[in-house]
Amino acid sequence: MLSNSTRRTTTSLLRTTRGPASSHLTSIINGDTSSLNASSSNGRNHHQLEQRRTLLGLVHAIDKRVYRWAKGVLPPISKTENIALGCGTIGFDRDIFSGNPSLQHLITTYQPRITPEEESFLQNQVHTLCTLLNDHDVVTNKDFSKEAWDYMRDEKFFGMKIPKEWGGLGFSTEAVSRVLAKLATQCFDANATVAVPNSLGPGELLVRYGTDEQKEYFLPRLANGTLIPCFGLTGPHSGSDATSLIGSNCVVSKHPTTGELGVVASFKKRYITLAPVAGVVGLGLNLSDPNGLLGGVGEEGFTVALLERGHEGLRMGPRHIPLNAAFMNGTVEGEDVWIPMTSILGGQERCGFGWNMFVECLAEGRGVSLPAGSIGAARSVVAGVGAYSRVRKQFRVPIAEFGGIQEAMAKAGSDGLITIAGGDVMNAIVDNHEAPMVISSVMKQNCTERGRRIVECGMDIAAGSAICRGDKNYMGNAYMSLPIAITVEGANIMTRSFQIIGQGLTRCHPHMADLLKALQLPPSEEKHAVKIFVKQFHKIVGHGVTNFFGSVSRGIGATFSSATRSKTAYKNGDDLLAYHEKQLLRLSANFALTADLCFTLGGRLKFEELLMGRLADALGAIYLGYATLHHYHRRRGIEGLEALTEHAMLRLEREAQEALYAASENFPGPLGPIASTVMKMGCFPLGGLTRPYADPSDTLTKEVSRLLTTPSEIRDMFQEGIYSAPDGTVHQMTDLINALPICVEADKVATTLRREKREPTAEETNLIAKADALRDALIQVDVFEHATAAEAQPGYVRPALQGTEERFANLDKTVFREAA
Repeated sequence: MLSNSTRRTTTSLLRTTRGPASSHLTSIINGDTSSLNASSSNGRNHHQLEQRRTLLGLVHAIDKRVYRWAKGVLPPISKTENIALGCGTIGFDRDIFSGNPSLQHLITTYQPRITPEEESFLQNQVHTLCTLLNDHDVVTNKDFSKEAWDYMRDEKFFGMKIPKEWGGLGFSTEAVSRVLAKLATQCFDANATVAVPNSLGPGELLVRYGTDEQKEYFLPRLANGTLIPCFGLTGPHSGSDATSLIGSNCVVSKHPTTGELGVVASFKKRYITLAPVAGVVGLGLNLSDPNGLLGGVGEEGFTVALLERGHEGLRMGPRHIPLNAAFMNGTVEGEDVWIPMTSILGGQERCGFGWNMFVECLAEGRGVSLPAGSIGAARSVVAGVGAYSRVRKQFRVPIAEFGGIQEAMAKAGSDGLITIAGGDVMNAIVDNHEAPMVISSVMKQNCTERGRRIVECGMDIAAGSAICRGDKNYMGNAYMSLPIAITVEGANIMTRSFQIIGQGLTRCHPHMADLLKALQLPPSEEKHAVKIFVKQFHKIVGHGVTNFFGSVSRGIGATFSSATRSKTAYKNGDDLLAYHEKQLLRLSANFALTADLCFTLGGRLKFEELLMGRLADALGAIYLGYATLHHYHRRRGIEGLEALTEHAMLRLEREAQEALYAASENFPGPLGPIASTVMKMGCFPLGGLTRPYADPSDTLTKEVSRLLTTPSEIRDMFQEGIYSAPDGTVHQMTDLINALPICVEADKVATTLRREKREPTAEETNLIAKADALRDALIQVDVFEHATAAEAQPGYVRPALQGTEERFANLDKTVFREAA
């Protein structure tokens, strides 16, 4: 302790000192130790603060390193890819990627509808056009009659999507889809011809992006058919990668005499539908401006020009012949063609904006028009081939009773239901003013492939009657046309193995888009970019963990419900919906978990196309499963729809399960073994026990086949959208449909007679005789005296017969009886 005198002296000295240190020391001298305790506490806090700062600095340094690593492994996103990320809309596709889609949301949000005016057009104008079209003649002549062309123009078939204010019909997407599907049941070439002007236009592009002058000139002429449109995009070196525009270049320049601003373009386009007869072409060009003549108005890149037939230097006319099809398809070419800026779609300010236009309008062509052809094929096969399988007998038994026929018929029917259901939802989505790029790709790839399978089943069942060409063959031309649908607007192989998941992960994953944007920010914004990256990265990890545990719990629950479910439970509609929605929720969680694990691949994902193809299969099956349940909910009450829906859902669930399992067995990349293990634990926690989905039972397959090959409400549902020829007209599919109830009733009578061992009554005799006569007529195929124009010439002798005559001329005996 200090003495009082010493304390006073020291205090006096300290008064000459100023500042916190002196005050602190004075307090100690005077015996106030609270200041000393506070100092000790502040020291500890300062130490803890320094520790926190050090830890935060370490974390930030790690975050920065992870960010830079991710930025290094991820390939730079091109301008085109950036535009694609911002184009179109996302909705139900994002719900699937989240792992929690809602059937109820789908049902309440999307309802396909048509107006009385649209229904009248289907029943009258579309029906009349079908009567003007003989499918065999169209394919043989490789063109429609002038009467048919004029009718399509006069009745505005090429202007269905153009608003009424411009002279079009202003129809809904659902109406256009139904028109195209009905045309496909009579003539696939009519389907293709009407589809193009009502999808990628350029009518729709003009409505959205055209200048006032362009709209006023072109839209009325497109609506009334004065100008038939086409769109020139694909070139020899740019097929499914059409927007690369290789060999389609234009340079901004001034006209050498007038000084007008425009572009000089050289292009070589092929596979352009309607080009040989088009009056105007929307031309995709890669615009460059080396001399800066745009002056800040518009920019370089994908640009669309509008050129009319007759434009100086433009060549349109030569044809391709896609397989055996008759629809117009050909080339669009030109070298050093002068195009004024007023002919750029949307004017100069839309230079470089073509990719945005193209992507936002592509959903309708890919997701609506092409699937409509498959819908028409499905209706034709169920209606026509289903009837034929009862009409046609082998070994005195209708072939519909053979197991192989039943299997093919049931597959065609359930694939038909899936395609129709998917189309209904897609149409309603577009009519809801959405442009879902991922779902439209799923629809294009999945429905055109199912359409091909449907027609293949029909061809297998109809056999000889389906391969002999002529008026009686209602499937052969569809069989040769569907591979074209599979090829166009992005070949299915590319769409499945690259586009769907590549675009889906970046566009539809709930957290990926913002993370990608952060990785694309310049170094000057790194601090801000790291914050966004870390936030989104944590969300992705959390999303993956949530999906993992959700996948496990749903997987076990779904396995239990599948194991305890009766095979006839589907007959109760409420149970049908509840059970299959539960399975789709499980599969959605499985898919979402797998999508999260794809991030372990980084930039390598672009090159792992086998994995992306399998995930596209799973995504397609899940979306179409929800669409099928949506269809059942809307059409519930149709007798037999439960059995058909059950058959379709079992197949879709198995497709998704097998695709996910194959992905787990083959997960690529350096972290592939780890990702594979996590995926198997999450998706199939009990191994094979948690892969419960199997193909439909034989009993269910036979029941579905019976519904499709005998008069039923299910057949009536498929026949809603087909062309039925007027009474008295010879038309094979219509005649088969009309003969079906007569043949079925006659078979029942014959069975009764055998069982009762008695002779038929006069009425029964007449019925059986009528059925026999119909059978004999309907199993016939077309026969031609002359297969070619050359054969029809007077005096024509087939080359093989000429050779036979030459050889017999050197023989003594020319017939067997002379030799004998």
